[in-house]
Amino acid sequence: MHDILINWSPQETRVALIENGAVQELHIERTLERGLVGNVYLGKVARVLPGMQSAFIEIGLERAAFLHVADLHTGHGPHHHHRGDTNAPVPIERQVFEGQTLMVQVIKDPIGTKGARLSTQISVAGRMLVFLPQDNHLGISQKIGSHEQREQLRARMQALTATTDGSPTGGFILRTNAEDASDEDLGDDIAYLRKTWATIKQRGTAQPAGTLLHQDLNLTQRVLRDLANDATHVIRIDSKLQHDALKAFGEAYTPGSAAKLELYKGERPIFDLYNVEEEIARALARRVELKSGGYLIIDQTEALTTIDVNTGGFVGARNFDDTIFKTNLEAAGAMARQLRLRNLGGIIILDFIDMLREDHQQAVLAELRKQLSRDRTKVTVSGFTQLGLVEMTRKRTRESLAHMLCQPCPICEGRGQVKTARSVCYDILREILREARQFNPREFRVVASAAVVEMLLDEESQHLAGLSDFIGKPISMSSEPSFSPEQYDIVLL
Repeated sequence: MHDILINWSPQETRVALIENGAVQELHIERTLERGLVGNVYLGKVARVLPGMQSAFIEIGLERAAFLHVADLHTGHGPHHHHRGDTNAPVPIERQVFEGQTLMVQVIKDPIGTKGARLSTQISVAGRMLVFLPQDNHLGISQKIGSHEQREQLRARMQALTATTDGSPTGGFILRTNAEDASDEDLGDDIAYLRKTWATIKQRGTAQPAGTLLHQDLNLTQRVLRDLANDATHVIRIDSKLQHDALKAFGEAYTPGSAAKLELYKGERPIFDLYNVEEEIARALARRVELKSGGYLIIDQTEALTTIDVNTGGFVGARNFDDTIFKTNLEAAGAMARQLRLRNLGGIIILDFIDMLREDHQQAVLAELRKQLSRDRTKVTVSGFTQLGLVEMTRKRTRESLAHMLCQPCPICEGRGQVKTARSVCYDILREILREARQFNPREFRVVASAAVVEMLLDEESQHLAGLSDFIGKPISMSSEPSFSPEQYDIVLL
């Protein structure tokens, strides 16, 4: 069983999934960074531009949004006007007129001076399906297994969406994670999507143009739809306002999850309950301590993520083989949890401590697979390579935690190291010599960080004096607190 904690504030929502008293997953959503893509508005046509075959639509944002003729839904399925179509698309001026009210969906966020890009082909995303209310077409993600499996899913979907009188029911696209869905899961999603669409339509008739009719679910709502399941014990949220809104949403769309919702009224901040704040800080660190005294080192690079296991000070067991085996077993569980916590995706290389015994290797691999089987994101593990590494992949779903909360260090530019003070001193001495050959100033003034100036005046003072004699010019120092360790200027006075 697991608990879900929701910490809500106007600027940011944070969700922690707790199992056995430890944080297993973290989800963060920031209000300002939530785009408009997927939002459905009731828009008003402000201008039609026949020359550009597009129209400007007011949807209540500062800038008018943009609708191109290619994104106008004509009701002949989603792909009705590819280039080279024999029947050319109807020109936009014959389809829309100024002042007309249109239901539109944002397909591209406004960027810089450009307004949002719109489509009149509405799609509503669910947990496993995307609903196309104006279509009757059934699409299945190409990534889903075999042809047979796709056909089987198609047949099941047709049975689930059939209406008694055979009236059109809208189209559906099956997303990749519908692959292992039960009929019940799919049925829930279909019901949820149809209900959502009915609400959008109903609001569309009652509201003035420029109204937001539908927004993709926010993180708290996605907790009820996607995160909560039979294993969820309780969902605690620390905002009365959000609790009530979520309760209403849940009762309408996901009654099973809504029943588990609880308002947290404690004195301490909700994330202090299971040290979630500390876990977030730890999930950004490079080193992860293991109970046995060993530790993991996690490095995220462009190409892949590496996790290295070290025994540290743990030499508890009588023989060394056992020590290594125990550390590796513990590390397997810790790795699986860290991948979920940090949301690491792509290629991952695990470097366990070398084990001599084949049965130990297999046991560690089995433990790793067992721990990874709890992951809701798709993972594949291949066995040990010739070098004793384990290669695995984990599907990239969202940004990793580190990429969401951090940026590369502006001083080292993400290299993780800067030149030593002595290296910078020698750069400066070479630079002065180079400039002394070209220019003839009264004096050279070195502006650098405090550590560099200190070294030039102390340990390197002999070399500095020697250089000053050699070029026959005085060299003065000035330390600049705002300079990074590698930054310096040489001023000619």
